[in-house]
Amino acid sequence: MPIDEEELDRIDLKHRLYTMLLGEKLFLAPIQPNPQRILDLGTGSGIWAIDMADAYTSAEVLGVDLAPIQPQWVPSNCRFEIDDVEEPWTYGRTFDFIHARDFLFSILDWQNLVNSCYENTTPGGYTELQCLLPEAHCDDDSTPADQGVREFSEKVCDASEIAGWSLREPKNYKKYMENAGFEDVTEVRYKIPTSSWPKDKRTKMLGALEMQSLLQGASAFSLRAFSRAYGWTQTQTEMFLLKMRHDVRDLRYHTYYQFIVCYGRKPGSLIPGASDSAVSLGHHGE
Repeated sequence: MPIDEEELDRIDLKHRLYTMLLGEKLFLAPIQPNPQRILDLGTGSGIWAIDMADAYTSAEVLGVDLAPIQPQWVPSNCRFEIDDVEEPWTYGRTFDFIHARDFLFSILDWQNLVNSCYENTTPGGYTELQCLLPEAHCDDDSTPADQGVREFSEKVCDASEIAGWSLREPKNYKKYMENAGFEDVTEVRYKIPTSSWPKDKRTKMLGALEMQSLLQGASAFSLRAFSRAYGWTQTQTEMFLLKMRHDVRDLRYHTYYQFIVCYGRKPGSLIPGASDSAVSLGHHGE
């Protein structure tokens, strides 16, 4: 994925979308109230790690990514490192909470990554994986099979599998976590409209944000997927995207994606009072 100002803006937009989706929370796992070490895999712009450092001042928050695109001015308990998380981990310590979100077009071997998470999670600690599943759904038959968002979603998911980093892998998160040895593995799925078609104000806003993300980011992730899988040129890709860009604005089509959150606990003793400790934004430190 190209990393430029436009992509950084899109990452921050998605952060706002997901935070709204989770009820103004950054995660769902019932972590201990005063975690000491938190790891954010594929931290991107670093916005999740920064918010976690603000919310959990007891913790040292480490964000890692292949690209050094994070800001210089961050909370004193937050820092960033360049790292490839598919290589052997060399952090030299375990983490009370490991988080990864929207690892799209990034991971070739998910079971290996989850195994690394398990090995580096403190006993009693949690790992949580969050990711958009870009398969278009419709519950009321308003969207035909040849609608632009549906065609685009199917094509890009197929291309990702041919290229080796399947966008459909979030459906397997629960299995990978159980295989690794995590206990109490929980999967939660949310609906994200692909445009502002819902009548409910909050859901309409979620859809508007996702539509903006699609319009803003489709070229970037499609170029990589389609060139690798199909040998398409940039012109061929942009021509294919025209229908999606048109149809995504049509509120007659009630399409949505799913956002999958899966978390599990490493066997061991939990600190008393660990449940229900996810901090809502706007209520930091309470």
